Amino acid sequence: MAGQTTAQRGAPGRADTTARPPRSGPERPRIRRRTLLILIGVVAALLTAFVIWVLYGSSWLRVEKVSTSGVEVLTREEVEAVAATPIGAPLVSVDTDAMERRLRQKLPRIDTVDVVRSWPDGIGLKVTERKSVLLVDKGGAFVEVDAKGVRFATVDKAPMGVPLLELTPEPSASLRRFGGDGLLREAVRVAGDLPAGVAKDTEVVRVTSYDAISLRLTRDRVVTWGSGEDGPVKARVLAALMKAAPKAGQFDVSAPTAPAVSAS
Repeated sequence: MAGQTTAQRGAPGRADTTARPPRSGPERPRIRRRTLLILIGVVAALLTAFVIWVLYGSSWLRVEKVSTSGVEVLTREEVEAVAATPIGAPLVSVDTDAMERRLRQKLPRIDTVDVVRSWPDGIGLKVTERKSVLLVDKGGAFVEVDAKGVRFATVDKAPMGVPLLELTPEPSASLRRFGGDGLLREAVRVAGDLPAGVAKDTEVVRVTSYDAISLRLTRDRVVTWGSGEDGPVKARVLAALMKAAPKAGQFDVSAPTAPAVSAS
């Protein structure tokens, strides 16, 4: 019994000497993840630095050429001189918005312009010029007016196919109400509504008041248009009248529901 008791007492002692070592397993994955994150951060920083150097510091992506499209009256040399593209500068650093503003301010003939980067080494200038729909006589020169009523250029020679505006308003309520610019816009509105064939033959748009606009066409034909209202309807009626009476000299579409035509 004594020996058995001793053996029994010794058993717990043996269990103590074979106790498990401290747990360190979970720490190792954390260390590996931390090391991986550090490596990823270092690689990302190096990659970012390389991209910045390529864009700004290297000679690979720098402006070497300029191309211009869309010019008709203006020349490429004029546009590119005003654009002042910084040749040799990093392409990514070019302020395209500032170039667009400068072109519109210094060249009023430009209606819209897009300055685009043409990778890897070019700048493209895409120009849309204003189109004159009316001319205003200015002491022997001519001021071009576009479809928005903007006076954008003064030229010595009248462009072919653009009618002359005769703005001779009588003292009236419409002049006080609309002013010269308002009447000009009405004339532009009428010019824009004309059928293509009539527009080609129109030599003069005469404005006396807001509701007294007339046209002088080739072959001494005259069209009484009235106000600028209902322009598309008047255009269709006028085209029909001119087709029905090709030799007539007077056309009145001021009241499009009751048009009139006469020989002279």
